[in-house]
Amino acid sequence: MSEARLPWSLQENPRLRNWLDFSEPGVVRAFTAKVELGQGIVTAMTQIAAEELALPLSRIRVVSGDTRCCPNESYTAGSMSIEIGGTSLRMACAEARAAIVREAAKILAADAARITVTDGKILLDGADSGLDYWKVAPALDWSMPVTGAVPLSDAHRATILGKSVARLDLPAKVSGGGFIQDLELPQMVYAQVMRPPSIGARLETLDESKISRLPGVVRVFHSGDFAAVLCEREYQAVKALEAMRSAAKWIEDESDWSIGRNWAEDLPKLRSIDSQTESGTPAPPAEDGIRISARYSKPPIAHAAMAPSCALAQFDGDTLTVWTHSQGVHPLRTALAKALGLSPESIAVIHAQGAGCYGHNAADDAAFDAALLAMHASPRPVRVLWTREDELSWAPFGSPMVVKIDGAVTPDGKIADWSTEIWSAPHGRRPSHWAVNLLGAAHLETPIPFPELHEDMRVFAGGARNSEPSYEIAHRKIVLHSIPGLPFRTSALRTLGGYANVTASESFMDELADAANIDPFEFRLQNLPDSRARRVLETVAGVAGWSRGAERGRGRACGIGFARYKNTAAYVAVIAQVEVDDEIRVRRVWSAVDAGLVINPDGVRNQIEGGIVQAISWTLKEQVEFDHARVTTNSWKKYPIIGFNEIPEIEVTLIESLDHPPLGVGEASLGPTGAAVANAVARALDLRIRDLPITRASIIAASTGQRIS
Repeated sequence: MSEARLPWSLQENPRLRNWLDFSEPGVVRAFTAKVELGQGIVTAMTQIAAEELALPLSRIRVVSGDTRCCPNESYTAGSMSIEIGGTSLRMACAEARAAIVREAAKILAADAARITVTDGKILLDGADSGLDYWKVAPALDWSMPVTGAVPLSDAHRATILGKSVARLDLPAKVSGGGFIQDLELPQMVYAQVMRPPSIGARLETLDESKISRLPGVVRVFHSGDFAAVLCEREYQAVKALEAMRSAAKWIEDESDWSIGRNWAEDLPKLRSIDSQTESGTPAPPAEDGIRISARYSKPPIAHAAMAPSCALAQFDGDTLTVWTHSQGVHPLRTALAKALGLSPESIAVIHAQGAGCYGHNAADDAAFDAALLAMHASPRPVRVLWTREDELSWAPFGSPMVVKIDGAVTPDGKIADWSTEIWSAPHGRRPSHWAVNLLGAAHLETPIPFPELHEDMRVFAGGARNSEPSYEIAHRKIVLHSIPGLPFRTSALRTLGGYANVTASESFMDELADAANIDPFEFRLQNLPDSRARRVLETVAGVAGWSRGAERGRGRACGIGFARYKNTAAYVAVIAQVEVDDEIRVRRVWSAVDAGLVINPDGVRNQIEGGIVQAISWTLKEQVEFDHARVTTNSWKKYPIIGFNEIPEIEVTLIESLDHPPLGVGEASLGPTGAAVANAVARALDLRIRDLPITRASIIAASTGQRIS
């Protein structure tokens, strides 16, 4: 394999020493910047290394997300952990094993073909040679590049790959102590940060003397609009924060945003920077052909992680060490260095697992809070834990989006034309080498503001993700209206624009099928040339018992959705069964998945099921709401998410594809699920709801032609 075909992570980190270490006898340390978010990545990486090195799992120690030793693989994002990071580690392990065998052959003066490896022991003609990995490894030049020329293990003969190995991260989480919120360091102080009461508010005065006299207060820190209190105990910090809020006087922006009352109408009115792609030639309209158009929308959505963001930091005068559940330890290190005036080499960022988040929540912001305060509390470590209200108000949101589609179908049921317009704010405002993008830094006396950002389809456009349907279409045109400045912060939330775009395009597929009087399942098949895509659709229809020509408007129905995530990752088809009465309930969900070579089947099912549950919650319940310049949905009561008692029966069928490379699955089921639920509701009611979330109020409004405000 040439260097040009190496995965991106290997191209950026080409040396064997970037990935493996054999210095501890009997143990191999494998390094990765892909971190555990609850998706089982540490377990899967352990399986990959064990398989390629022919070692038992017990001999592998995966070190993830530590800037002191792990390769810079940017973020754990985009469903690329196994597809890119895992494949890179797999190639490195195969190369290391081959290099050790070659070196052992030299030492033994034997042909390498006579050498095999069992549990790290090197056998010559099947007999113990007295050598093992750890005795031979010091003789190698670990700066050698990974070429990709060494064949990988045969997936058909694998003993560890493709097996549902028990998650290695779960015991600590079940017994307590598995999350960053549980981490405690000696002499640690507890900090609480005071956020502004509304977006754009400025801190006019703060009576620090009142807070300083409270029990347990170690220090009050104040710079510009950023204020924090550090205490000996956590409950003292919580009480001191309450007092600080009472002692603060803010100047609030009294102007009205005049947006957010109705995203479908308001978002397209805002200033945008546009880009587009176009392919094919428009077919001449047939006299008996059909053309329709529809507009769909989704509101801003919160990450709504189980636990508020947390971070710890310690500064010893020379080195700043930060523990964080950030999804990008290397980019965060660079941003912290810029914000704090330090060199990146003087900062160590170490990942510690957080309690649930896929995307850019407040983890990086909490890391900055802790790092800044640690520099003023040195040498004592500082712990920052956000409040639930701040998490739901100040963490970045998934952008609101509007998707307008215009399409045409020929008399024989072929899609002749497809034009999409998308209105979206940015989905990529993580801290990085080019922008600090940290909330606390933007509130300092000398602020580092968030730069204006827009997305371009010719470079990177998270808002346009999955805007290109997988179907065969004679002519297609995609226009992205990128809105650089909403009053609130938007960034990466699971799937970026993929959920909204797939939900819209797959809803439109049903609308086209209805207009052409063709069953939605059949309509998809006859416009889908990819055999793997057809197979997942046929599989899910088979297991769900899809009924062609089912009656509409009876209050209970099934809907279908399909997508290949990013048009490059896993293929997922979903059928959802809903029941609409006083409320909307999803009763059953079936899904078929082609993820190529599956490392851990149980892990893939977990990801698909989790995506299905989250997508149901987004589709039927979730939206961030505002009153003037503040978030009003700042509690679980005001920001509802799906409850355990509402989770449907879910059946996931994995399609074996051992001869294909692994494909990303972490975000692949959300768009198809959103579409399947929306299509099922439309069939159950014989009424299309195009604005999310689909609630009792939105159904009443759609049936009466009213506007929800």
